Amino acid sequence: MGQTGARGPYAQTPARRAEIVRAARDSFAENGYAKASLRDIAERAGITHAGLLHHFRSKEDLLAEVLAERDTEEWRQGLAKVGTPEQLAPYLAELIRHHQQAPELMRLWIELAAAASRPEHPAHTYFVERHERARAQFAEGFDDDTTRGRLRKGLSPESAAVLFHAVLNGLQLQWLLDQDLDIIAPLNDFVRLLLDQDDR
Repeated sequence: MGQTGARGPYAQTPARRAEIVRAARDSFAENGYAKASLRDIAERAGITHAGLLHHFRSKEDLLAEVLAERDTEEWRQGLAKVGTPEQLAPYLAELIRHHQQAPELMRLWIELAAAASRPEHPAHTYFVERHERARAQFAEGFDDDTTRGRLRKGLSPESAAVLFHAVLNGLQLQWLLDQDLDIIAPLNDFVRLLLDQDDR
């Protein structure tokens, strides 16, 4: 049933894993992590429960993969859409509105990131490396002759990167606590504070 071409333990593995991750993402967003079950995810992916466990050992592994995939997608989009400092605020507003359409995934990301702050957590290394990479990539974007002068005077690219991620994550947490809160306007204000626009 839909798997007749698969032969051996590695046949169609990338495609099958991708189907499972998409199914898990839908299930987590619809039911929440606690109520989502591996059997429901397997059914959505069109495989057996045992077949799912061949690819992912636990629901925790699936959650980490769902969030990592979302992270990768957003990095790719960001690199494609943000070529100048002026494009940063519009892209971030678009990104946050997209996150607000799936608040459960936003909540799961924050919860997993906090839990992974413990060195013994299985996702600890991933989150440490993820934040290091994010800060480095953001700082690099303001580290050439053209863009360095756009940062507020006295603010280094490294400090800007740390502040940027603190504000972005903090605003989303505040929205989860009060979903009537407008976080787009404060985000735009922060980007204006970050960038030196005195000469414009």
